[in-house]
Amino acid sequence: MEEVGKIVDGFRFLPPGLKAWVKTFIPDEDFKGFIPWTPLIKPLNQTTFALVTSAGINLKADPPFDMERERKEIFWGDRSYRVIPRGATENDIDVNHLHINTKYIKQDINVMLPLSRMAEFEQEGRIGQLAPSSFSFYGYQWENTDFLNQAIEPISQKMKEEKVEAVLLTPA
Repeated sequence: MEEVGKIVDGFRFLPPGLKAWVKTFIPDEDFKGFIPWTPLIKPLNQTTFALVTSAGINLKADPPFDMERERKEIFWGDRSYRVIPRGATENDIDVNHLHINTKYIKQDINVMLPLSRMAEFEQEGRIGQLAPSSFSFYGYQWENTDFLNQAIEPISQKMKEEKVEAVLLTPA
C-alpha cells in the first residue's frame, strides 16, 4: 500500500499575530521525518474509543492543575494528567486552565469532553464503545519532553490496558 501524504495546517485557527509569534520558534526547513499514520483496521461501530483533552479538567476529588507555578514561570505547564471516568458530568469536575475560558466546560462537560455524546453513539451503534477512562492534561507544554514521560506514557499504557483502538483529542 502506498503512503499518501497528509497536509495539516496547524495554524489555521490562530490569530495572525499569534501565528507569526509561534512560527518564530519553528525552523525554516521542512520536516523530513516520517509521521506515523495508522488507519482504522475495523469499522467505527466495532472500535473502542478514548477521549483526551488538554483543557485541564479534573474530578473535584482530584488535585487541581498547578496554575500558580505557571503564573510565576510563564513557560511552565503542569505536566500531570487526570483520569476522568466515562460517566462523569459537569457536577463531578472542575476546570483549571489559564489560557481558556473554563466557564462553558463547567456548565456542560460535553463542550470539551463529549462523554455523553460518545455514550449516545455507543447506544446507537455508531461506535463500538467508549473506554472506561478518558484523560485530561494541562495543555500548555512549552518545549517539554518531561511531559511525554510523566503524562503521555502512562496515559498510553492505560489505553492499552483498556484496549483503546482510536482516540478523539479535543484540544483547548
